[in-house]
Amino acid sequence: MKQASTGWQNWLLLAGVVVLSIAPLILVKDAEFGGADGAARDASIEIQPDYEPWFEPVFEPASGEIESLLFASQAALGAGVIGYVIGLSKGRNSRRGSIESSSSPTNSSAGDKN
Repeated sequence: MKQASTGWQNWLLLAGVVVLSIAPLILVKDAEFGGADGAARDASIEIQPDYEPWFEPVFEPASGEIESLLFASQAALGAGVIGYVIGLSKGRNSRRGSIESSSSPTNSSAGDKN
């Protein structure tokens, strides 16, 4: 019964994420969704008109589409690495749990290797 409950919870959480991701695109008409970098630069110039950046970008993509592609690739790579680490950790923990349960005190002959 617990497994079925967890399955429904996972689907409900996934549906919530999808709704929260799509709702702003549908509800806010004619909005321009920009990044925080541009907003911070504009706010800095508004507060201090003679502001000069300390550093210049090392690489400037040719267009916004290429910049979006690079950002999405970076996010996908990071998510893949995080997923791999979590999966590896979970696999090691489950293997450790199965090893510990197989070497329980009732299996005393398995530990005696002289």
